[in-house]
Amino acid sequence: MKKLKWLHKGVFLANSLFAFLLLLCLLAPYIPLSSFPRIAIFSLVTPVLIIVNILFLVYWIIKRKKQWILSFVVLLLGYQQVFSLYKFSGTKEVVSANSLKVMTYNVRVFDEYKWIGRDGVFDEMMGMIKEENPGILCFQEFYHTKEDAFDYYPYKFVNYKTKETGQAIFSKYPIINKGSLHFPNSGNDAIFADVVKGNDTIRVYNLHMQSFHINPEDEELSQENSGRLARRMGAVFSKQQVQTDIFLSHKTECPYKTITCGDLNNNQYSAIYRQIKGDDIDTFDEKGSGTGKTYYYKYFPFRIDFIFVDEEIPVRSHKNRYELFSDHYPVISQLDI
Repeated sequence: MKKLKWLHKGVFLANSLFAFLLLLCLLAPYIPLSSFPRIAIFSLVTPVLIIVNILFLVYWIIKRKKQWILSFVVLLLGYQQVFSLYKFSGTKEVVSANSLKVMTYNVRVFDEYKWIGRDGVFDEMMGMIKEENPGILCFQEFYHTKEDAFDYYPYKFVNYKTKETGQAIFSKYPIINKGSLHFPNSGNDAIFADVVKGNDTIRVYNLHMQSFHINPEDEELSQENSGRLARRMGAVFSKQQVQTDIFLSHKTECPYKTITCGDLNNNQYSAIYRQIKGDDIDTFDEKGSGTGKTYYYKYFPFRIDFIFVDEEIPVRSHKNRYELFSDHYPVISQLDI
């Protein structure tokens, strides 16, 4: 029994450490990135710490020890973040007269450079997109030679930040205004289009926030380069904050209801997510199921691509598809307009 008591003390010490780290992660999105950009790194490990604290909670409950209270309180403080990790029930697609299907997809230049490792990826991707048949289609990392493939959409806005790549919005409905937000000193960008459906005009934003250019499967995560990686990530978070400020300033002046799509290159636990989402609805939180992962990483489900909609726009459904055509997966939502 004495040995067991010491074991419990060791487990509780570890529990206290992980509970404290999770508490820091929950506070990190509210700390200004302009002052402490590296604090945003905590957001990347938040899902792992949530799972670890849930395991500690279950352990103490099984052992019938009151130490379960520690992780329970911390998880309760972050209950919204906890429940965004996994959704147990979603909503199947329900088509109505007012439904508008929106799809956002980082296509990684349609596998132009054969990263996937097989032929015919573009044709397979086009088959999936035509099967979904969204009314509004937003692409990040769009490739300049593929515009003609989407000529069945009568309205479009494609903006190239480099000679070959950029962002695109394709629409079945008239576009009466469009533009770019021009992120400075970056190959990334944000664009918008004012779309008319029936009697409504909706502004659609398509964001591609600053990229990390770090492959977590290939990057050497050693003690020697951990400081270098932290500096690189801190610089990226600083750029993302500048880009977020540009977006929010533009959105504040918008006279219409908005739909914001895109690749934030940051997850749902980050300050960037919290600021861009604002009072809008995350369609995954509203109608999604499972983890909602949108980035291919075999060790953990990252959700970094989103559709946010104005509070006045009802969300009918949310769906993720997991065919491997890019390093990202598409996000699809049906809305009532």
